[in-house]
Amino acid sequence: MSLVQSVDNVALLPAYLAAGTAVLVLLADLLVARAAATVAVAAAGAVATAAGAAWVGAGDGRSTFCVGGDCSYVFGGRAALVGALFALLTLGVLALSGPLLRAGRTPVGEYCFLLACSMTGGVVLGAAGDLITLIVALETLTLPLYVLVGLRRGSLASAEAAVTFFVVSVVATALTLLGAALLYAVTGGLHLGRVGAALTERPALLDVPLTTAAVALVLLGLAFKVAAVPFHAWAPATYDGAPLPVAAYLSTASKLGGVVALLAVVEHALPPATTGPVLALVAVLTMTVGNLVALRQRRTVRLLAWSSVAQAGYILAPLGALAMAAGRAGDARAAAYAAAVAYAAFFVLLELAAFAAVVALRPADADGGTLDDLRGAARRRPWVGAAFALALTGLAGLPPGLAGLFAKVTVVRALLDGGAGWLALVVAVNAVLGLAYYLRLAALLYAPAADAPAPGGDRAGQRPPARAVAVTLAVATVVAVAVGLAPQLVLDLAGR
Repeated sequence: MSLVQSVDNVALLPAYLAAGTAVLVLLADLLVARAAATVAVAAAGAVATAAGAAWVGAGDGRSTFCVGGDCSYVFGGRAALVGALFALLTLGVLALSGPLLRAGRTPVGEYCFLLACSMTGGVVLGAAGDLITLIVALETLTLPLYVLVGLRRGSLASAEAAVTFFVVSVVATALTLLGAALLYAVTGGLHLGRVGAALTERPALLDVPLTTAAVALVLLGLAFKVAAVPFHAWAPATYDGAPLPVAAYLSTASKLGGVVALLAVVEHALPPATTGPVLALVAVLTMTVGNLVALRQRRTVRLLAWSSVAQAGYILAPLGALAMAAGRAGDARAAAYAAAVAYAAFFVLLELAAFAAVVALRPADADGGTLDDLRGAARRRPWVGAAFALALTGLAGLPPGLAGLFAKVTVVRALLDGGAGWLALVVAVNAVLGLAYYLRLAALLYAPAADAPAPGGDRAGQRPPARAVAVTLAVATVVAVAVGLAPQLVLDLAGR
């Protein structure tokens, strides 16, 4: 066995581009000192990162930091999909941040630098091949968000949200690290494949209490990151207190990172027979509680936050079928993994489109407001309202939201193929339950406006800028057309 570690710089190119973006943003802010130039550098870096991820992930992919056949960094089709998604989400959030940055209460250089740092963590996370790389990448993704949530000067709600997010994330990270340390103590390995092989080849290890504790701690820590029930309470308050573009990034990129990390350890390291029933129970609780509480929400961002909690349940559902699929053909398990990744990809794009519409309909530097503030918004802003309604129908899984409809069908099909018909039924019932608040909000957009002008809509000096409307339409178009009409490409990448 060779103990010489290989290094492939081409495999690392997407990470280089993302990290280089953060450095260039600092230099642009220092040397040029113009907000437009700083944002342009960050946007160009995000585009370059997405292109680099697509190029490196083409074909059979590449790997690096390999010792004796175990690699710490594996950049294949799925890693390319995840890296490109993080880059596109960063680009979308930058576009949505225009009104916030022009308001002058948020420093542009620091804002763009933190977003680029978070993007770097997301790109590396998708290719992580061992527990150390995975946890470090997840924290690189999450740490800048603590500051971004509280970066709005003079806002007590923003500061409270940042502290809440920080405390919960630190606890979750500590639990994950402790679980990883115990897994290393039990198996003697840190690479995901080596840990999984040790637990498979020596089934007696599964009866060791230390192994049970290790698996439970890893799942618990990552469940916090995904905001899965019962580890979800931090999410609504944090989203509602953060600036709207940051809340959009939290509900998409942060959740995507948690899902990718959880998927990596479940697929390669942890035994499906142990994790499957636990994840099935968590999925049922998450989608049910998220939908039921969302029905009672009167604030826009809190409704979207609870909606994202419910959507996390749909993402986790295919992983819950792994125990039943373990005795079936390998295709059933592969389909479950691909369905989870594909659903996550569709969800983050639709969620970003929904937040884009909220940003366009609210004053610069304002919070999401209440649902009543959006009454009649589609009558005042027809194109923005139509884009918002399209995103909501997509999240609900109804046509013409082709992406959301395909995503839910993919999940249900994976559950049926995996022998988890009861879980598919729970997903279907919850999807119907979710229609109530998605369609209620969509109908509210076209309802007759109240006598008083809705906040943020028609008062002088507070009209949403035309650029925000253009961004909304662009995001909605990408979601409805590019994603909805190319589902097989996403599934192919998710399964590699």
